[in-house]
Amino acid sequence: MNIALIGYGKMGKSIEMMALNQGHQIVAKIDSDDFTSADLLNADVAIEFSQPNVAVENIKKCFEAQIPVVVGTTGWYDQYDKICKLAKETDQTLFTATNFSIGVNIVFNINQKLAEIMNQFPEYDVHMTEVHHLEKKDHPSGTASTLADDIVNAIDRKTGYVGRIDKPYTTKTALDLHINCQRGKNVPGYHQVTYTSEIDEISIQHNAKNREGFTKGAIIAAEWIIGKKGVFTMKDLLKF
Repeated sequence: MNIALIGYGKMGKSIEMMALNQGHQIVAKIDSDDFTSADLLNADVAIEFSQPNVAVENIKKCFEAQIPVVVGTTGWYDQYDKICKLAKETDQTLFTATNFSIGVNIVFNINQKLAEIMNQFPEYDVHMTEVHHLEKKDHPSGTASTLADDIVNAIDRKTGYVGRIDKPYTTKTALDLHINCQRGKNVPGYHQVTYTSEIDEISIQHNAKNREGFTKGAIIAAEWIIGKKGVFTMKDLLKF
């Protein structure tokens, strides 16, 4: 598999190392938005881990080059529906995930089921904590937003969510799910969902020890989408 890496930061370098060890080829390493679709023509697939402000244009350049793209960048999802529509209209291939870790996607599945159960027990309030490295631009993280969306969709007493950097959870707006966002050195990713009542506390969490889980999942996604057309997520790959 010939891979174009769009974004050559920590994730790009991690993907490069694992891909080469698995016998794949890296045919382009792009670390700037100053590139054209012609720079991607030797690739079978692109893996995009860049920045939120350039992700959409990077995806469009992959579509122009007629190559499938796996997107790990988050923070651009306000344009998600528009990009999915473009992919379908132009017969392109788009794979997106707020987190490529198999473990995190297992937690996503558990979180949905737990939220459906907890909707029946209004005595429990729910809040979240997410912790990432200092370079993380968006907050809440894409993973936290996915967890929060699934909770809000399942629990009638929550109508939205609010993410705050380095501020404790409060109960001032009871209809909102509060996400305490923290940033620190060398933190690959930590997420915790907690339900609290006057009697007890229930929580689920995922703590990434390193980037390997994200890297492995992105490469598996890239292998999986070659030859496919349409818009896909980890749910399609893992068949949850």
